[in-house]
Amino acid sequence: MHTIADFCVIPMGVTASVSQYIAECQRVIEKSGLAYSMHSYGTNVEGEWDDVCRVMKECHEAVHAMGCPRVSTSVRIGTRTDKVGQTMQDKVNVVHEILAKDAK
Repeated sequence: MHTIADFCVIPMGVTASVSQYIAECQRVIEKSGLAYSMHSYGTNVEGEWDDVCRVMKECHEAVHAMGCPRVSTSVRIGTRTDKVGQTMQDKVNVVHEILAKDAK
């Protein structure tokens, strides 16, 4: 099932700056081959349900492997059966089209 997830990995019990851990998560996601988009408070990733869930698990494993004792993640997951193959970019494009009409 095609899935779009928005997740935020939160390393706990480490320094105030967690950029190095987030960079490692981005490496994991990049290696997965899934489409993704990092934003200031997390990452959107899309693909098949099992693949999306697997990459989130691999992010946890990678952060723990860096010595982080605790990892918390917030996740929002969406699936659709009425618009097969709709991508993250498709969703953004629809909003841009609506806004473009406002500008005319």
